Amino acid sequence: MQAVQDAVQDGSEILGQDVARLDALGGGVTAREIAQQPGVWPQIDALVAAQRAQIDAFLAPLLARPELRIVMAGAGTSAFIGECLVPGLLRQGRRAESVPTTDLVSGPDRYFQRATPTLVVSFARSGSSPESVAAVALADQLVDEVYHLVITCNEAGQLYGMTQDRANALAILLPDATHDRGFAMTTSFTSMLLAAALAFEVLAPGAAARVAAAAGQVGERALPLLSQLVGQGFRRVVYLGSNELRGLAREAALKLLELTDGQVVAIHDSPLGFRHGPKTIVDDQTLVVVLLSNDPQARRYDLDLLRELRGDRRAGRVLALDARADGALGDDAFVFFGADDAHDLELALPYIVFCQGFAFLRSLSLGVRPDTPSMSGTVNRVVRGVTIYPFDSEAAHVPRD
Repeated sequence: MQAVQDAVQDGSEILGQDVARLDALGGGVTAREIAQQPGVWPQIDALVAAQRAQIDAFLAPLLARPELRIVMAGAGTSAFIGECLVPGLLRQGRRAESVPTTDLVSGPDRYFQRATPTLVVSFARSGSSPESVAAVALADQLVDEVYHLVITCNEAGQLYGMTQDRANALAILLPDATHDRGFAMTTSFTSMLLAAALAFEVLAPGAAARVAAAAGQVGERALPLLSQLVGQGFRRVVYLGSNELRGLAREAALKLLELTDGQVVAIHDSPLGFRHGPKTIVDDQTLVVVLLSNDPQARRYDLDLLRELRGDRRAGRVLALDARADGALGDDAFVFFGADDAHDLELALPYIVFCQGFAFLRSLSLGVRPDTPSMSGTVNRVVRGVTIYPFDSEAAHVPRD
């Protein structure tokens, strides 16, 4: 970990690439943002700890109510944060679900229940995406008793401003370093995920130190493997993960699509779900990455599919990411040492740094500029061109329970 952070600070090399060269190739910003994450996460841990009393004063009375519904919302990558978190909240006995703001805005009467007390948790890098702002306003319009927790990276964003001076709202503002300047969400994704996991006590205080040490191994040990994967030139990549790691698989696939400007097709699924049709995508140009769980129940199924895919001999390569060197993986695996008893949400952070690194290096190999990968300019860092239409709640049926 320290070697990576030293490289970021002295400006010499990141992800095995000369920083001056990365800047010239249009990738210096994204490279720094990927590499800085192990150094940022302890700051998130400290920030949540410093605000613990304020967070508890807001959340504890709400979480004590068994009828409370928790809706985790965001657009794109921000929506996948909720997908990663919901399994852990359900395990706590919470009534929680992840609903993208893009769904909340297009069908608010499908998702909001007027008579059900609701906590909307909004994740936002910029805090100014049209759907994210509209989702908060729609919740206010359609739910009689609604509360808002905003986790954002931008003090100047509209969402942060909307929460100020409201008794039913709290904002957790993350350090400016989390507000990615590159196109792809990297530090913002992992930092908002960690902040929420700590705020809801899915992860315990101090978790950041262990995940930072694990993620540092990408820069210390994984670069030869990443270079090899890029050199094989796969045109299809499949990410598979169970429970908390299914949402992470979705984010890994999006990162590869974004940073390669769609030149590499990437999909996600759960290991069990993959057999039910999506497995047909596998050919000799396909890399399959299995994100192995530490949960004993899920791990059995993960390993079964890993062995099956290798036995099929159809995929170009089947790689396992894991935290346990238990002999069940075969030779084609990258193991994060020191995390063999980690919660799967902890594993999500070093796993995604590996996937981000692969997406970044594959982008460079294709001649794409990772900081601004959309060559057509039709996809933007903050979504544009969205018209938000008013919703007539009188004309629509909004469920009451």
